[in-house]
Amino acid sequence: MGASMVLFLPQLLLLLLLLRFHLQHLPMGVSALGFNWGYISSRPLPPPIVVRLLKSNGISKVKLFDANRDVLSALRGSGIEVMIGIPNELLQNIAFSSAAADAWVSTNLTSFMGKGGANIRYVAVGNEPFLSAYGTRYQNFTYPAMKNIYESISKVGLGNEVKVTVPCNADVLLNTVPSKAQFRPDMKEPMRQIAGFLAGTNAPLLMNIYPFLSLTSDPNFPEDFAFFGGSSQTLVDGQNTYRNSLDASIDMTLTALAGVGYPNVQVVVGEIGWPTDGAPYANVTMAQKFNQGLVKHIMSKQGTPLRPGVVIEAYLFGLLDENQKSLLPGNFERHWGVFTFDGQAKYPLDLSGEGRNMELKNADNVAYLPSRWCIANSNGEESFLLRNAQFACETADCTALADGGTCSRIGMPNNASYAFNSYYQLNQQNESSCSFNGLGIITFLDPSVGDCRFLIGISKSAQEVCCNLYYLLLMVAMLIYLFISV
Repeated sequence: MGASMVLFLPQLLLLLLLLRFHLQHLPMGVSALGFNWGYISSRPLPPPIVVRLLKSNGISKVKLFDANRDVLSALRGSGIEVMIGIPNELLQNIAFSSAAADAWVSTNLTSFMGKGGANIRYVAVGNEPFLSAYGTRYQNFTYPAMKNIYESISKVGLGNEVKVTVPCNADVLLNTVPSKAQFRPDMKEPMRQIAGFLAGTNAPLLMNIYPFLSLTSDPNFPEDFAFFGGSSQTLVDGQNTYRNSLDASIDMTLTALAGVGYPNVQVVVGEIGWPTDGAPYANVTMAQKFNQGLVKHIMSKQGTPLRPGVVIEAYLFGLLDENQKSLLPGNFERHWGVFTFDGQAKYPLDLSGEGRNMELKNADNVAYLPSRWCIANSNGEESFLLRNAQFACETADCTALADGGTCSRIGMPNNASYAFNSYYQLNQQNESSCSFNGLGIITFLDPSVGDCRFLIGISKSAQEVCCNLYYLLLMVAMLIYLFISV
């Protein structure tokens, strides 16, 4: 091999790397299906790993619940369409101050967009701010906040590019048949204002729809009506027949919007999914059945009885399990993910909706803690084990032990072992966190029992190394690319 060829190899390799980087970050195809990406977890996956997980599975849309800077940085250049949420706690300040709206847009939108930036297309103002449990806490702030955010976005020339919307819980509607649907009396005027704003800016209304909650909260709710592919108990409403609760809920929303004068506002499903643990009906089998049926229904492009042939857009809830979420709704709240906390697929899911038996691709290069677990001394007195297990579960996630959970039938001392290990992994396998007054034992043999998986945590130090290295390489590659393209 000649000397000139040897000298050329480094340049060739660099060009190949740059080409690969460029191809990996081309915009992805438009899809009717997105995912909610939440990260309320004691051991969140590094955002760059999650972005690779999204891309490897062809997921082209994500919805975030806030403007997490690490997440938005990782989404730069990915081509993935992004919806950013504004937490309810910020609504009052933004509603009363255009300067606050300007600052939010500058910090969380324009600083991440532009050439090679994040593909931000929506801002969701609030998170179910009209939930009946909140009363009127956010009712007077949401619409003014939406207007101020839109005006701030328009000031920077993005008014046609980034749409402003609001996610609503289905309880903004009165429970009736679709043809007679209307908003709650206290919500009619606020929704009239919001619907007018959405119509004027060509933005959709987000409606969060949860057939799982309908099934678990109403003993008279027919089980198969929550799913897709036909139901033994259909809902006949005049000339329209409903075979699943999703179509009925969307058409209820459309009727309610028409009732306040805006029949043409698009409805997008902001959240919909099925949990896999923590309660009866929350299991992998039912989650797979629901989510696969949902994807097939969306990709069929059938629409709903009121809007036949109009593609349903929806964001699956959710992408990953989140072990620090509030348990007020129920123990299942931490188990909505299609993937486990560490990015491992829970079940096959064909995201094309074409009926193929497809395995989802798992997250790669996840840095785990060492393969060791904390278990209970089997000779320990049960009352002492129970007391220490309760202590562990005050901070660690023990929801799999709940009635109907995957670990609900493993018995003692395994129950205590599961609690001890959850606490031990939460504390990064610190040796003292497996003490439990002498009842804890560190083992190198996986103590998992059947479907009850004893977890190993993600290494925080490895997370930091991963992210720092990723951002460094990304910055170098982008600088070289920009230099060559000038």
